[in-house]
Amino acid sequence: MITTEQILKALSNVEEPDLGKDLVTLNMVKDIEIDGNKVTFTVVLTTPACPLKDLIRNACINAIHHLVSKDAEVHVNMTANVNSNRKDGKSLLPKVKNIIVVASGKGGVGKSTVAANLALALSEGGAKVGLMDADIYGPSVPIMFGVRGHRPMMVNVDGKGMIVPLEKHGIKLMSIGLLIDEKQAVVWRGPMASSALKQFITDVYWDELDYLVIDMPPGTGDIHLTLVQTVPVTGAVIVTTPQDVALADAKKGIAMFNGPQINVPIIGLVENMSYFTPAELPNNKYYIFGKDGGKRLAEDLEIPFLGQIPIVQSIREGGDEGVPAMLSGEDATKLAFMGFASTAARSIAMRNANIAPTKIVEVFV
Repeated sequence: MITTEQILKALSNVEEPDLGKDLVTLNMVKDIEIDGNKVTFTVVLTTPACPLKDLIRNACINAIHHLVSKDAEVHVNMTANVNSNRKDGKSLLPKVKNIIVVASGKGGVGKSTVAANLALALSEGGAKVGLMDADIYGPSVPIMFGVRGHRPMMVNVDGKGMIVPLEKHGIKLMSIGLLIDEKQAVVWRGPMASSALKQFITDVYWDELDYLVIDMPPGTGDIHLTLVQTVPVTGAVIVTTPQDVALADAKKGIAMFNGPQINVPIIGLVENMSYFTPAELPNNKYYIFGKDGGKRLAEDLEIPFLGQIPIVQSIREGGDEGVPAMLSGEDATKLAFMGFASTAARSIAMRNANIAPTKIVEVFV
């Protein structure tokens, strides 16, 4: 007769590939049920976007067949509970598990497009996701999500009036572009822009989120410093294009986050506009901006490489029309963003398992 102890002993031989420990030690095996030769249990993954689900499921089945009973009828349910490594007091964003910044050393590399589609891809995998547009001077979220002219509502939370993010395509959204007329230029000095960012953190009711993706402005300035001095950032995704001029600025962005005074882990680097593929020649790749520059930079700096996103006309059209590429139905583009998001989610999970929690930067000299 099959016992729970036999099942756990067998599954203690199945390793979670990213975290490097077995499923039982990681407490990822739940709800074991045994009915004669029928064995059912649940494996709780660290992210819904995990691309290794099938590998883990098959390893569990093989372990039970080899170590318990070759006649066992094994059913493995896969679910996810996004891990978090926040050890701060959670006085701000208390129900947000991971705060992920999407940054670049320069503008024009498609950072906002990458941030928007990262949020959508994580959400499609089953995660609860918010997208904060921290580019105060050049907000793009209202256009990219088709919510131009929309205004957020207010709600009372524990006696405090708070802004409720807009929701579109399952993503919670906040941007300065939702609070001011789009024809109005934001002519603010640094302290005013920093104050607006703080309000997006303290006065917006984000509620429960697995990931809050923050679309940062280009460069390495006030907004970046304000953010790391306000909340513990889980990690940074760096966006670049393949050519040398973009790579040089991406290095500066990486150096800022890696600096001893900030010390925010790099989740990885994604190369945008890697190659051009015309719709009528879907198998052709034209390397307009050079080839594999971002990939080489990630290897040189020993940071995770999260993938390559092509230049496809539908990406530009979707952003302008308020239907991001993840929702456009164009398979090659969607696959590229899904692959990037899955790799990013795995890198976040490994960061949480292996690296000490990020601390809020209290003093910057």
